[in-house]
Amino acid sequence: MTNFIQILDIVKDSIQSLVGFMNSLVPIMITLMITTGSIVSANLIQPIILFLITFIGNFITGVIIPLVLVSTALGVISKISDRIQVDKLSKFFKTSVVWILGVTLTIFVGVVSIEGTLSSSVDGITAKTAKAAVSSFIPVVGKILGDAVDTVIGCSSILKNATGIVGIIILIGIAIIPIIKLTVLMAIYYLGAALCQPIADEKIIKLLDQMGDTFKTLLAIMCSISVMFIIGTTLVIKISNSGMMYR
Repeated sequence: MTNFIQILDIVKDSIQSLVGFMNSLVPIMITLMITTGSIVSANLIQPIILFLITFIGNFITGVIIPLVLVSTALGVISKISDRIQVDKLSKFFKTSVVWILGVTLTIFVGVVSIEGTLSSSVDGITAKTAKAAVSSFIPVVGKILGDAVDTVIGCSSILKNATGIVGIIILIGIAIIPIIKLTVLMAIYYLGAALCQPIADEKIIKLLDQMGDTFKTLLAIMCSISVMFIIGTTLVIKISNSGMMYR
């Protein structure tokens, strides 16, 4: 149980670190998007992404992790008690956590993708129209100004892509240690249950299996939120690049 509480603290701290870093990374990338001409995308995506990131982080730490705690507590009670059996309720909470994670990931990716697809086409057409107007209506230097704008936009796009890649690497760096710890602990508990089966009481075996399942659920939570934020960062890069493609 002490080991379990320590891991819970690590998972919560890692999630808060991921949310805090994303809240710092997104405004930087949105600013670079604006310099590439993706003004509509930036104005639409920034509030949506920041809201979803904060909401998901708070939802996981405030709702999903307590559900894991309740599921674990009910599972432990069922394993050590002959009178009270609440295995079904424990499995229900565990299954609910998995479904909630899947729905959350789908909503996050879907909302960002739809908003980005619609806004990037508007940005591309707007920028193309503006460049054509500058080139046509400003005498003598109009063509030069249009080409210079393209050069600035291209450099800003490279900088934005590089920032996004560095951000993804940092996200992986934040999440990788708790993911490795959870994987190792899950394997240790399952292996312990297998090795103890010939010599230990059946309740102990079931209890070790229960804790292994709990660590597997926490591992799924960490992997899901990490993948969610990595996909979100990648989509921001893609949305801006799509706007340039439409030009």
